[in-house]
Amino acid sequence: MPKNKGKGGKNRKRGKNEADDEKRELVFKEDGQEYAQVLRMLGNGRCEAMCIDGTKRLCHIRGKMHKKVWIAAGDIILVGLRDYQDDKADVILKYMPDEARLLKAYGELPENTRLNEGIVDEEDEAGGDDYIEFEDEDIDKI
Repeated sequence: MPKNKGKGGKNRKRGKNEADDEKRELVFKEDGQEYAQVLRMLGNGRCEAMCIDGTKRLCHIRGKMHKKVWIAAGDIILVGLRDYQDDKADVILKYMPDEARLLKAYGELPENTRLNEGIVDEEDEAGGDDYIEFEDEDIDKI
């Protein structure tokens, strides 16, 4: 029989995330970093994000966060900009919803940033309601 050389199985890895509830210090951006909002997840540890400076960038989720911090569309993240590639960035931190509200209150995020609503396509907003009203006269003619 083979010997078990590991420290445990799948359940041990699942039970590591206990320190998620405690408050952490709010991290502000430094030079070479930018705030961004996730537009969509692309898979393979990547996402597309719209940075606050108006540039759409392809972001790579760093290994420390990969499979530990779940990022979804609409989340506010802190990205590290690359010196040699302006259209790519690395995700450094994901802000919790209360932290994102604090950033907006401190004036770090612009006022037109929509928090915890997800990303809504322009088609959905312009369409309005899809309610069709039929009159009784049309039914009688048939």
